[in-house]
Amino acid sequence: MQPSNLPTIFSITESELDLNDLLAQITLPNTGAAAIFTGMVRGETRRGEVHDTAYLEYEAYVPMAETKMKQVADEIRVKWPAIEGIAIVQRVGKLYPQTPTVLIACTAAHRDTGVFEAARYGIDRLKEIVPVWKKEVGTNGEFWVEGDYLPKPGE
Repeated sequence: MQPSNLPTIFSITESELDLNDLLAQITLPNTGAAAIFTGMVRGETRRGEVHDTAYLEYEAYVPMAETKMKQVADEIRVKWPAIEGIAIVQRVGKLYPQTPTVLIACTAAHRDTGVFEAARYGIDRLKEIVPVWKKEVGTNGEFWVEGDYLPKPGE
């Protein structure tokens, strides 16, 4: 199959992530492996001083975020041509501890095709270039969590 015919999902959503539905959408008849990463809201954060988190508020500039998610999927397909399906989904809105916030899933015919590495690359790259912002709200107040990535030309 040509990459343009392979199932690719990239979206920003306020809806709950449905792992079974997303996985079904990126599974082909010859799929034998799926690697899935799901990020979750922590109730206790150990970045700096340990502190409790009541909830996170995620925001995104949707048109650009989805364009960048497509770029991440395209990069995965170049690096790992055996990858069949790709799902990159980020939730926005107010999310409470133990709630999934992001899902990266890659499928392939076999587990030794780079499917694990592709999913890892997907979440790392999403954090680098996709314009999603989060505000952490807890007992110590609220603050925007900033990353340390500086985009390169063209990103």
